[in-house]
Amino acid sequence: MSDYDKGFVRLLCQLTLCPSLSKPQFQACFADLATLGDNHYVGVIEDPISGCILASGSVLIERKFIRGGGKVGHIEDVVVDKAARRIQLGQRIVDHLVHYAKTVGCYKVILDCKPDLREFYKKCGFVESNVQMALYF
Repeated sequence: MSDYDKGFVRLLCQLTLCPSLSKPQFQACFADLATLGDNHYVGVIEDPISGCILASGSVLIERKFIRGGGKVGHIEDVVVDKAARRIQLGQRIVDHLVHYAKTVGCYKVILDCKPDLREFYKKCGFVESNVQMALYF
């Protein structure tokens, strides 16, 4: 069963507004992201009984000219199914993404979050730093 069939897109729609994505569109996107190799990693936690995806997050690896050509991990799209919250799946997926970033040699991991999620990420070991700015199209 593919991640599409396991409810990956449905789960992402709990994070943000997302237009429907057909299975062929999902497969094309997956193939495109796969070309990034170790620079784009998506972690998931599946329900051991149903096989459905309960939590997901991704980390993008950015190579820098500073820090001797070091790498920075950008955590994105962390989401836990509404029916599976409050059982530490969010912390488990974030810990997994941080571990991955360390494994590929990142010197830091950063993320942007909504103000109401600050405490959650502090519990995951993050500290507030800088200000996020956005320009939407």
